[in-house]
Amino acid sequence: MSRKIRRKKKVIGTAERPRLVVYRSNKYLHAQLVDDTQPKVLMGMFDKSKVAVEAVKEGKTKVERSKILGKVFAEQAKKLNISKIVFDRNGYHYHGRVKAFADGAREGGLDF
Repeated sequence: MSRKIRRKKKVIGTAERPRLVVYRSNKYLHAQLVDDTQPKVLMGMFDKSKVAVEAVKEGKTKVERSKILGKVFAEQAKKLNISKIVFDRNGYHYHGRVKAFADGAREGGLDF
């Protein structure tokens, strides 16, 4: 827990550059854009969201679905005029589903 607190001190999202928080459970991957200056969630999405459910069905493995979700997430963020973000991996190692989501978000046009 103290490791997570130390990391959170360094990764701060603003209105111009919100924080992209990733949470992964055994089945799903959740992502949110957060403005920490006024604690507010700007956008959130997970595998079963109405926007993403059709696109995510194309992936056969969890890693493939995470990459597709990253692309869909980036498209939705572009609609909110958000292109630059700060990536918060939420204490997870940067590999597997978390890395695939980040790669998909970069391919979708997010800059971090």
